Order: sequence, then structure tokens, then C-alpha cells
Amino acid sequence: MRVAGYEISTDPARLDRDVVHRFLHDEAYWALGVPRDVVERCIDNSICFGVYRDGEQVGFARVVTDRAAIAYLADVFVVAGHRGRGLGTWLMECVMAHPELQGLRRFMLGTKDAHALYERFGFRSLSEPERMMEVASPYKPGPE
Repeated sequence: MRVAGYEISTDPARLDRDVVHRFLHDEAYWALGVPRDVVERCIDNSICFGVYRDGEQVGFARVVTDRAAIAYLADVFVVAGHRGRGLGTWLMECVMAHPELQGLRRFMLGTKDAHALYERFGFRSLSEPERMMEVASPYKPGPE
């Protein structure tokens, strides 16, 4: 898919894993310090969406899913310098239209500051948060 000189692809071979790791490790409040091997496994076990301009990766999103009942949207970003052009909205349109993500019983995500974006696509606060539980562990520093 192409829009205004940008394109979005789900081809895992096109992903610039250095760009993804650098952004998550250095800039993403939810993944600061994430080890490279963790990012590699996340990419390998998700449906990934790359946003590209002239072959350079400038955005990313991934969905962890069983492709039948449940999915979790994670690691959505557009790098500085390419923000403010509607790329996040377009990226979400592509995620939500992906054929392997249709008819799911539950599609979840976590966000600190992008509620307005995700609400446009039907995401809402948990209707019964008392039913949800988690084990949360910070990334432990390790060799890079």
C-alpha cells in the first residue's frame, strides 16, 4: 500500500531490525532498554507492519496473535521527522484491515498517551478490568 510517498508492508524481510531495536531501546517509554534478542523474538513471532519512505523504515507496529480469537497490538511508532502526516492513523487502518486479524474475539493494547488514536478504531478501556491480570517484569540489562 502507498500513500503520499510512503508505503506499508507486512513483508518481514523488509524490516530494518536496527531501526526497530534502536527506537524501542532508546525512545519508547514502554520498552526502554529492551535487549536486542528480545526485539528479534518479538518480530519473529508477530505480524509486523513496516512504514517506509524511499526504502527507509520510518514506522512500525506489530500484532501478537493466534489469528483466530485474540490479538495484542504492540510497539506502534513513527519516527520523529515523519510524524504529523497521518501515518499513525494510516498504519492503524492497515493493521485493522489485515485479513488475518478479522473476526477476533478480543483485540487489546496498552497505551499511556495515544487513547484518541486508538479509540477511532474501536478500542475502549476495559469493560471489566477486574477480570484482567498480569505479570509485569522490567527488562533486565544484559549484554547488547
